[in-house]
Amino acid sequence: MSQGLKLSGADVAIGLVGALFVSRILASQLFGVEPTDPGILAAVALFLGGTAVLACVMPAQRASKVDPMVALRRE
Repeated sequence: MSQGLKLSGADVAIGLVGALFVSRILASQLFGVEPTDPGILAAVALFLGGTAVLACVMPAQRASKVDPMVALRRE
């Protein structure tokens, strides 16, 4: 689970940096919102981070319910 969360955190950070660069190009297309509005950037980062946490937690919970000996015997 920690590997997935590290990867997701890096992806969100890269996405924020990319959004800051692309916002300069798209500034003329935005109406009523600043290109580098911290509230919107934080909301999107929290949404994507929360989605990534759910994507990591759900398989981890399912895997924790399996008996290790049963899993080893199947392989």
